[in-house]
Amino acid sequence: MEVVLRNLFQALGKSRSANRLAKKYGLHLGAARFVAGETIMQSIEAVRSLNQDGRVATLDHLGEFVSSEEEALHSADMCIQTLDAVAASGVDSNLSLKMTSLGLDISKDLCMRSMRRILDRARQHGNFVRIDMEDHAHCQISLDIYKELREHYDNVGIVLQAYLYRTVQDIKDLNSLGANLRLVKGAYKESEEVAYPHKRDVDENYKQIIQMHLANGNYTAVASHDEAIISFTKQFVSEKGISKDRFEFQMLYGICEELQKQLVKEGYRVRVYIPFGVDWFGYFMRRLAERPANVWFVLKNMLK
Repeated sequence: MEVVLRNLFQALGKSRSANRLAKKYGLHLGAARFVAGETIMQSIEAVRSLNQDGRVATLDHLGEFVSSEEEALHSADMCIQTLDAVAASGVDSNLSLKMTSLGLDISKDLCMRSMRRILDRARQHGNFVRIDMEDHAHCQISLDIYKELREHYDNVGIVLQAYLYRTVQDIKDLNSLGANLRLVKGAYKESEEVAYPHKRDVDENYKQIIQMHLANGNYTAVASHDEAIISFTKQFVSEKGISKDRFEFQMLYGICEELQKQLVKEGYRVRVYIPFGVDWFGYFMRRLAERPANVWFVLKNMLK
C-alpha cells in the first residue's frame, strides 16, 4: 500500500490539473505544515521565528509547471525580490531555486541569463544561492551549468543525490572546484537503470559521499532527517577532527523540529529549507510521497 500511495503522490505532483484544483482550497489542506505561506513576507516571518532559536534558513520560491518565458522571468524576479527582502529584514537565510522554474526546459540561455541576474544580486547582498537538483533527466545539464557559473561566482552551490549511481563520480569531478554541496538521498521516482532501488544501498552510498566530500575539505550540507545518518556524520567529523564550521545539517520546514533544536543546542549549524509561493502543490505531493504516513495529518486538516 505504501508503494501505491508513493506512486500516486508522485503522479499527482506532476499534474497541472491537480495543481489548479489545489489552489482553490489553499494551504489549509495540510500543506501549511510544510510550506511557509504564499508570499515573500510570510516566508520572512517564518525565517525570523527560526532565527530566534538559532536556526538559519534557505528560502525557495516554488515555481512548478513553468512553460513560457514570461513565467520563467517572473520566477527569476521573485528570487531577486526574495534576496532583497532577506537583506532588508536582516534575517539569516540564503536562497534555493530550481532551474526549471527559470525556464531551463525552454532554453538554457534563458535560464543562464536569469541565474546570472540572481547571483549578481545575491553577491551584492553578500548572500548565497543553492541550485536544487531535480530528476535524473536534468542532472547533467544542471551540473554543466553549475560548473560554468563557478567560473565567475563563488556564492553558488548545488545538490547531489545519493540514490543515483553516478553521484560518487560527480563528487570526484566537482572536488577541484571546491564545490559547496548539499547532499540528499533523493526524492524523485527514478528507474533502476540510474538509481539504487533499495534503501539500504542508498544509505550506504549516502554515507560514502558524505565521507568523501567532508574529507576533501569542501563545505558540506548534510540534508537528512534520518537520525542514523546524522549520528554517522557527527561521529565521522569527530573522528577526523573536522570543524563544525565546515558543514551543516539541513532539514525541511515543519519536519523534526525538536531534532533541529537539539542539534543547535549541541553547537551544530542547522539550516531549514523553507518553501513558499502559490505553486506549492508539487512540493507538497513529494513530501507525502516520501512519507505516506503524513496522509493522516492531511485528512485531519481537511475534516476541520
